[in-house]
Amino acid sequence: MNVAGRTSHAGQRPRSSTTREDGLVMLALLIALMLVSIALLGALDVWSLERQRERERQLLFAGDQYRLAILRYYRAGRVLPASIDDLLNDTRFPMPMHHLRRAWVDPVTGQNDWVLMRQGDRIYGVYSSSTAAPIKLAGFPRQYEDFDKQPTYGGWRFFYLPPVVKNYVNSDPSATPAKPATTFNPMNSQLPSFSGSGLGGSR
Repeated sequence: MNVAGRTSHAGQRPRSSTTREDGLVMLALLIALMLVSIALLGALDVWSLERQRERERQLLFAGDQYRLAILRYYRAGRVLPASIDDLLNDTRFPMPMHHLRRAWVDPVTGQNDWVLMRQGDRIYGVYSSSTAAPIKLAGFPRQYEDFDKQPTYGGWRFFYLPPVVKNYVNSDPSATPAKPATTFNPMNSQLPSFSGSGLGGSR
């Protein structure tokens, strides 16, 4: 072999060394890709939990709007509403009243599919149709202390029962079961409520 041939051959790396280095590069890339994937999954989990918490805050706000609207409707005429439309547009008086600003959707389901709590043909509350488990299990306001440790969002029930109706419901085993979160005095002007988060609007 001439001198040029020996020089060219000497300048080349052994094939086994090149293969080993390529393998290490590929291994490093795979490890990096795995770490990035784990980080992304963790970020998605955090985002998902925060999104659920926000929906829970909105559920508390929207449900409270219905409860307050039912209370206002009862105060105005000493009778419970027959439908959600009654809360939106109370035509019992010469000047219609609007106890509910709008028909709030259920933030958990994303639909207006609330379950209505009825006594006869009258409505006294609403609750979510979702059977999902909530994140929040404690630390509710006093009027909603019964929400503690509820297994599903359906256990978060927003309602107002006047004393007469409450006594009737408690004495009638066929009535919709419900345990009032608090006893309201219709003449009391102090109404407990939530500040809105994401749903906004004055009451």
